[in-house]
Amino acid sequence: MTGILRSAWLLAAFSLGATAIAAQELSPPSPLSPLSPPHAGAPTTWRFVGLPPSKAAIPVTRFEWATHQGERALKVSTASSYGTWVHDLPQVKPTKLQWRWLLDLPLTGGHRVPDLLSKNGDDAALKVCVLFEHALDRVPFVERTVLRLASRVSGEDLPAATVCYVWDSAQAAGLQGANPYSRRVRFISLQGLGSPLGQWQSEARDVAQDFARLFADEWSPGAEPPSVRAVLIGADSDNTGARSVGWVQSVQWRPNGGPEP
Repeated sequence: MTGILRSAWLLAAFSLGATAIAAQELSPPSPLSPLSPPHAGAPTTWRFVGLPPSKAAIPVTRFEWATHQGERALKVSTASSYGTWVHDLPQVKPTKLQWRWLLDLPLTGGHRVPDLLSKNGDDAALKVCVLFEHALDRVPFVERTVLRLASRVSGEDLPAATVCYVWDSAQAAGLQGANPYSRRVRFISLQGLGSPLGQWQSEARDVAQDFARLFADEWSPGAEPPSVRAVLIGADSDNTGARSVGWVQSVQWRPNGGPEP
């Protein structure tokens, strides 16, 4: 598959179902429903999104509700796989997003070394991403072309900017950059090589500030950041052929001035 088509598939997989909403006054962040329903059969607005049908040969990442260390959480397991767990939103103002995550098994046993900056190694054992309603006229021409192709592939009006918070299996925390397949997706590694395994880690990120920093080449200093249209959780090991096991819990918007998680 050519690079432009692979980029289009990537965007489609990240963004399926996160449809555009007509311009309106932004609302405060909508509550994110629990990752794991309180009991079997309870409804949830989170849903699985994988790769487009033509890539069906790639196994899907498993998302399971389970109890770990006495706490109810979402178990995320990869095995040469790809998948995301998505929560669509109305247009909401970006604020602080908080969550807890734990990695039991980093990406291991694959035929390639994980490398977030390389197409051959672009896998993550855990990631939490925020999808923005970024203005298309700020996107460079070639990338606009890829985005439009991805929209045709998916049948959806896809977001032009995504910020991902990643647990890196190969390098120490602190790496940031653009996804090697598409600059529409940019990342920060919050945990990485050397981070403790089997222990819950708490995060709280000002997603507006992170957007402004990662997309500084497309955004004017001091400008109002774009609205948020979806939050997703993911893990993938399709490029490296590796395996990983992690957990995510308590993904929520943090009220302004509220305590850190």
